[in-house]
Amino acid sequence: MRDDIRIPSRGEQIAAYVYRPDATGGDAPCVVMAHGFSATRDDGLPGYAEAFRDAGFVVVLFDYRHFGASTGEPRQLLDIARQHDDYRAVIGWARGLDGVDPDRIVVWGSSFSGGHVLAIAAADPRIAAVISQAPHTDSIPTLMLVPPRNIARLVVAGLRDQLGAWLGRPPRLVAAAGDPGTLAAMTAPEAKPGFAALVGQNSKWRNEFAARLMLTFGFYRPGLKTKRLKMPLLMCVCDNDATTPVAPAVKAAKRAPRAELRHYPYGHFDIYHDPQVKADQVAFLHRTVQGVPA
Repeated sequence: MRDDIRIPSRGEQIAAYVYRPDATGGDAPCVVMAHGFSATRDDGLPGYAEAFRDAGFVVVLFDYRHFGASTGEPRQLLDIARQHDDYRAVIGWARGLDGVDPDRIVVWGSSFSGGHVLAIAAADPRIAAVISQAPHTDSIPTLMLVPPRNIARLVVAGLRDQLGAWLGRPPRLVAAAGDPGTLAAMTAPEAKPGFAALVGQNSKWRNEFAARLMLTFGFYRPGLKTKRLKMPLLMCVCDNDATTPVAPAVKAAKRAPRAELRHYPYGHFDIYHDPQVKADQVAFLHRTVQGVPA
């Protein structure tokens, strides 16, 4: 059903699943995909990979360095630039993969990686199409959803973590998701149960990340790059999203020359469990990458 392989990236090994469709009669298009904030390849994403495989796509689903089954020390280091590097490494590897059409690479992202794929595609016009669901497009409105007391505590933790890193100490970790009123990056009522519904018994997900991210998080605004996307973009937004604000994502989609925008009537984590979303994404790929009439 899938191969579990390793892809080199800057001296480390990226763990990836490779899904291959039945014989396609030629080189197939390929979807490169990774998860969002702290999550791993096993957390709700194999269902998407299987849907794309069954539609005739090779799929490469990977863990970032420092997370899941990939190598990289310290663990749980969520570094935006490194995660972008990992997308680029996997895309480059996929372009050389036997049976893959190197000019039909699709990048897929969700939540935090929904922003990553916008930034990656803006810098790589060879990308054939982009799918971004429940995306993090702008950190400024996202931070407005975080209680001010938590912002202050997270920044202090980030400063201590960065200072400790310079001194060679282990990372200072904080929770990725927590109950309202606790200290975590995400404390909306949907966050903790949302992760619980995604994470299986054998998942390598850990509910923590290195706090130094908070020193750069506020400057991350990948949605501003969508006007540079020349390829088709499918943006799937959740109208009741309490984790990544909807309005900035809608604006980002409107800036993209070839965007399709789809709305879904639920919260941030519900999108992973909706078969209609997968069907909509497959239909988008049929039209834009495979040339199948609607």
